[in-house]
Amino acid sequence: MALLRAQPQNTTWRELTEQVRESGSALQVWDHYFRARWTPDEAHERMLSDAAADLRSWAASGLRFVSVLDPLYPRRLLDVVETPPFLITQGRVDPVDEGVSVIGSRAASEQGRAIAATIATHLVETGLTVISGLAAGIDTAAHTAALAAGGRTVAFIGTGSLNYFPPENRDLQRRIASEGAVLSQFWPRASPSKASFPMRNAVMSGYGLATIVVEAGEHCGARIHARKAVEHGRPVVLIDRVVAVTSWARTLARCPGVWVASGLQDVADIIADIRQQPKAIEQALYALAQDR
Repeated sequence: MALLRAQPQNTTWRELTEQVRESGSALQVWDHYFRARWTPDEAHERMLSDAAADLRSWAASGLRFVSVLDPLYPRRLLDVVETPPFLITQGRVDPVDEGVSVIGSRAASEQGRAIAATIATHLVETGLTVISGLAAGIDTAAHTAALAAGGRTVAFIGTGSLNYFPPENRDLQRRIASEGAVLSQFWPRASPSKASFPMRNAVMSGYGLATIVVEAGEHCGARIHARKAVEHGRPVVLIDRVVAVTSWARTLARCPGVWVASGLQDVADIIADIRQQPKAIEQALYALAQDR
């Protein structure tokens, strides 16, 4: 925390994250920039004590600071370009969470919300976590259906954990924190901004096994999420209605690892295949090892 706030020598958060991961110790990186001199630097000592005080305060509010060095840090996020240096978490964090993102437009149609709910329910029934962004529309429908089905759902939010956006999802956010997990890559009191939601989408796209885009417009945030998922090597499933109405989806559909689904059975078959891929790779590697 102190390193990120100080940003010594104008280092970026990404650069500091890489340095901390390489050294395996934030304190070692801190000492590299602010190593002890003949006399202690009071300003630097105050940064460390302020960070410790904030951690205690956040913990009292039910928040946990999970850094890239923490065993609880989600493992799939460690291999994306946008690996955040920390996550502020509420609820039960699973470092190997097997889930699928269900995303789409805030201004969703009734049919779109119904499709999102159907897909989310199916994912829960097959033992998968439903991941989404707690926005209005498709996200809300997916989270709500997952909870109603008795499953696990994880919300990535584009604000600090002590804020509620949109305000009408306050109760839903609290319930997800109680029964699933709410994750934020921002300081707890950070307000929503124009940049925070694309940043949230980039990270959320790397968290799960795959992403399903239920309904989206030409300039919807789901477009950013889907493109980032492809960049991260994560499979993307586009519902056929999205491909029919947006040029970006038609372009994306030509990329490797992107599928177009015309119904729930298509979605079920695609997700089942995606879940089998790691097992198939493990079996192939085992066979090669046996041949040697």
